[in-house]
Amino acid sequence: MSVEIKLSRSNRIYRPNEPVEGKIVTKLSSSISHQGIRLNVNASVNLQVRGGSAGVIESIYGVIKPITILNKTVEVLKSGRISSGTTEIPFSFKLKDRGEKPLEKFYETYHGGDISIQYLVTVDISRGYLHKSLSATLEFIIESEKENLPEKPISPEMVIFYMTQDTQRHSLLPELQSGGFRVSGKVCTLCSLSDPIEGELTVESSAVPIQSIDIHLLRVESILVGEKIATESSLIQTTQIADGDVCRGMTLPIYIILPRLLTCPSIFAGPFSIEFKVNLVITFQSEQSKVHSKSNFKTLRSMQRKVFPLN
Repeated sequence: MSVEIKLSRSNRIYRPNEPVEGKIVTKLSSSISHQGIRLNVNASVNLQVRGGSAGVIESIYGVIKPITILNKTVEVLKSGRISSGTTEIPFSFKLKDRGEKPLEKFYETYHGGDISIQYLVTVDISRGYLHKSLSATLEFIIESEKENLPEKPISPEMVIFYMTQDTQRHSLLPELQSGGFRVSGKVCTLCSLSDPIEGELTVESSAVPIQSIDIHLLRVESILVGEKIATESSLIQTTQIADGDVCRGMTLPIYIILPRLLTCPSIFAGPFSIEFKVNLVITFQSEQSKVHSKSNFKTLRSMQRKVFPLN
């Protein structure tokens, strides 16, 4: 015996004001009786404090009580029987009923390190006390409502940056410190989740040959624990811009595609916040060691759906 949930949309993406439709598929070797088929819809923000940022607080609190966004039960069928073989039972429910006040804002789906925002639907086929219930769970993805989206495309805003041996806060190779280097460029400070982060950079000079140029995309998650804020940064993905010693004065394009479920519009809520940063990393060739020169972090903030303003 098996049961599964199939949604009407293959990408499983919905907006809070749209109905979620699909079907419950059962595969049975023989017919069974049931005491009702129900859907449980749960959405929450799950918070977990870990890593070195929390210190002693981590051992005291650990997992923090989730923030409930939605918790509702939908009756699909009253008691009856399900025949043998494959049976499809259609369903439809709304996340927001008219006039109903939500428990919390409908944040977009996000899978992070210490913070995750999930929307789950669980089917439960109750068979009484003598038989184990049949159940299955499926995650669906929520994006912001259309009325919250900008009517016109967001115009990109570029920030000019530069890197030299004097902008680094860590030790460098002696030949790099004495000979110096300079890298300049610009990067988009306002981008959509559906669009790439774009920009360009130029290696103007470098006393040491370059091995590679990479851009790290990081998440910065902050959680309010008691009277303190635990903040943790973690790497999402690395995009290589150049491999080998690049020509001086050549303009290199920056083009970073954002992973959807690992990113979301930046959130600044009371108990937690989610921000995103990019880090430019240059690896120099050296017989002694490999040294990474890093630019200052550029913070990405979101004021609208799928918008990452970069401060």
